[in-house]
Amino acid sequence: MKEKYKEIVCGFNDERTENVANRCVEIAEEFTIEFAEWINNSLFVILWRRGSITTEKLLEIFKNEKAQGLSS
Repeated sequence: MKEKYKEIVCGFNDERTENVANRCVEIAEEFTIEFAEWINNSLFVILWRRGSITTEKLLEIFKNEKAQGLSS
C-alpha cells in the first residue's frame, strides 16, 4: 500500500515522499479499523452475511454516517 502512495506523491524529495506515504498508510489503516469495528457493531452485518447487501454498499453507508458525524 505504501508503494502506491509513494507513486502519488513522488514529486517531493525522498524524505518528504516517505513521510507523506507513511502518513497516508496510517490514515488508511485507521479508517479500515473504524470500518471493521462499525461492521462488527452494526445490524447491517446480518444483511451482509445473508448476501442481501454488498461490501461496497456497507462502505458507502459507513462513509455517509462518518461524514454526518464529522459535520455535526
